[in-house]
Amino acid sequence: MAIMSRSAPVLSISERSSAAGHGSAGIEDRASTKALAALANVEITLFSQRSDLTYDWVFNAFGSWLDETAIGRTDRDILGEPDAMRISAIKREVLQTGKPARFELPVPIGASVRWFDLRISAARDDGGEIAGLVGSLREITDQKRREDTLKTLLRELSHRSKNLLAIIQSLASQTARHSMTVPEFLVRFRGRIQSLSSSQDIVTDTDWRGADLASLVRMQVERYAPDGMGQVAFAGPDVYLSPTASLHVGLALHELAVNAASYGSLSVPGGRVAISSELVREEGERYLLLEWQETGGPLVRADQDPRFGTSTLERIVPNSVGGEAKLSYRRDGVHYRLMVPDAQFEELDIVASEHG
Repeated sequence: MAIMSRSAPVLSISERSSAAGHGSAGIEDRASTKALAALANVEITLFSQRSDLTYDWVFNAFGSWLDETAIGRTDRDILGEPDAMRISAIKREVLQTGKPARFELPVPIGASVRWFDLRISAARDDGGEIAGLVGSLREITDQKRREDTLKTLLRELSHRSKNLLAIIQSLASQTARHSMTVPEFLVRFRGRIQSLSSSQDIVTDTDWRGADLASLVRMQVERYAPDGMGQVAFAGPDVYLSPTASLHVGLALHELAVNAASYGSLSVPGGRVAISSELVREEGERYLLLEWQETGGPLVRADQDPRFGTSTLERIVPNSVGGEAKLSYRRDGVHYRLMVPDAQFEELDIVASEHG
């Protein structure tokens, strides 16, 4: 609980009564009445306390812990012991030093905790002696919640950024290992970075909650199919993937689509890709089974070079989501099988319809 002191004008409890003997008393009384009427329209509570810290005046309680029942009572009578001890210690310091204080106080009210911004000043009598306190309080619960939400988002952003950098570092290493020339490395690496960027756009649009599988399929595969989704069939339950799974499943789809467009079924007219999703159980655990099967493309040769994305598809992607994967070079086309554990997705009510 932070305490801040600053200079402030001294207020006198007896100021209004002493003004009664002067000609300006009527004007001051009218001004005070108007000021209080204006304050009644704002969410600020005013109060005064005697030197023994009993409340003798409360105005515009506005749902705070102070109301007319506070008159004649102390904070110890109203608040819990820990809060009463903290606030009383601060108020006694103001009484001793005359320096105003400002602090934030959490107060349990009902089943929730509400926060208040309190400002306390010393009130002096006509002789200049400290005779009590005057103060104000304003509820700042919504502000505190926004601050907590922002802190959580910043921590999550830092965490996600570090994960993304780790993915990029791994991709750079794998791409360099399987590239013969610098131009070849640049083409492959740029494509993979673009894939991550596209998946990240979906994740960001959902406030970092993740992405649905159907959207990833359209975004990562359609661009590489000459006839668009007319050459791609996606069937099975749609699921909402976690941010980590979204990036890596999107990367797997990108690798498969690039290879299909360069050497496989998307490189010739009439070639097709069938993508299916299925919720399965193995050894009591639930998984998303994602399968990719190419048909109608060039026959896969026995000496097919598997380096196009083997490391990404069989190691990086499954390891990152805690699942398993298998890449097969069937004679009629590439087949890929990825198992994603239950912790990395949520089932949606919408079932993906088959395209094409």
